[in-house]
Amino acid sequence: MLGDSETVDMLSATGGFGNIGNLLAEGGVAPRQIDMDVLQPETAALYWQRNARFDTVLDLSFSRHGIDALCRVLEDWVRHFFRADVLIQPVQKISDEKWVWHIGLDAESTALLNDLYEDVEITDARMSRLLSLFRLKFQKPELMRPDIANRPIYLALAMTADKKIRLKPQNLLVNLPLANPV
Repeated sequence: MLGDSETVDMLSATGGFGNIGNLLAEGGVAPRQIDMDVLQPETAALYWQRNARFDTVLDLSFSRHGIDALCRVLEDWVRHFFRADVLIQPVQKISDEKWVWHIGLDAESTALLNDLYEDVEITDARMSRLLSLFRLKFQKPELMRPDIANRPIYLALAMTADKKIRLKPQNLLVNLPLANPV
């Protein structure tokens, strides 16, 4: 589940009770478990009513609506900037003996994918920070570099050791193996 870090930190500290929660916490009363609404098709209207509060979370679990929505947003980004149609799908692992290209959507996943590609041993703790893997395919392979054309591009999203996500979609734009870079 992904949520706005400031909102999650505030709700965790106050139990969702604002200043009263702060007073309770200062008095040694443990805050209650917090619940946040999950953004999904059924709750989309709820989001638009209170989007400025940053108090909904996105479920990026495999085969859930949130991860598919992220894929569509990234596809739209590529289409907008490069006029190139791509298909991005979540995958559970990379089992491609001809893996030739990858892009991390943040610094953590970039380093992790580089190490996986180079067969560097990765600790379980570090691997557990990998949240999502994706496969990107160009609808028109001729838009890709000829040596990469018709091969999938693998993407990843990971969290830092302190459980923060710093998604940098510009990584996708600057690292696509385009035949004619913009």
